[in-house]
Amino acid sequence: MVMSEKIWVGIGLSGQFFFTMRFVVQWIATERNRRSVIPESFWYFSIFGSLILLVYSLYRKDPVFILGQAFGTTVYLRNLFFIHKEKKDVSCATS
Repeated sequence: MVMSEKIWVGIGLSGQFFFTMRFVVQWIATERNRRSVIPESFWYFSIFGSLILLVYSLYRKDPVFILGQAFGTTVYLRNLFFIHKEKKDVSCATS
């Protein structure tokens, strides 16, 4: 395997690591609360993993992977937008 190819595999694996970590943090939060919980960090891991995997899929020129990661990133960003909006609304209401 050529060195640049090893680097790209490393990039792909790091993206997959972040993407997998979102499930780990969700699982831990759910176990601690004894109910299904999606912590804010789930969305950050989703975004980081998705963006890295998007870059990797662009390098690989894989249209299926590109579309999947691009769409997912949009959804994750939108969820964080709502989370931060809700926090801002709550802080404004208590001020």
